[in-house]
Amino acid sequence: MSPTHDTPAIEPYLFFDGRCEEAIEFYRKALGAEVEMLMRFKENPEPAMNPPGSAEKVMHASLRIGKARVMLSDGNCAGKASFQGFSLSLSVADAAQADRCFAALAEGGQVQMPLAKTFFSPRFGMVADRFGVSWMVIVPA
Repeated sequence: MSPTHDTPAIEPYLFFDGRCEEAIEFYRKALGAEVEMLMRFKENPEPAMNPPGSAEKVMHASLRIGKARVMLSDGNCAGKASFQGFSLSLSVADAAQADRCFAALAEGGQVQMPLAKTFFSPRFGMVADRFGVSWMVIVPA
């Protein structure tokens, strides 16, 4: 569903503090994300606003994952990314897709709740990926 002038949309914006390009490649491989847009700090018309040494870093990027958009940036490029207090929920078609996506996100990350059948889903699990972003993978019941 595309937002219109009277229906707002919530789109997550993640700051990777210097590892954004690595994250983009990871999500492309793990989830089939498509890069909709990518702008580097060197393209900023006001370069005085850029963090020091950030010319090749990602100022703004937009990924399409299924029907959703996730925006990303290197932010201040300080190397201290922190993803706390939220999770991204990834709804998938079936158990096989859940298994594939969960395994890909878990590579280099940390499983918080193993992928399993629950009372509310044929397959649900929680994992923090290698960047510390928390994901909930679910097959809707």
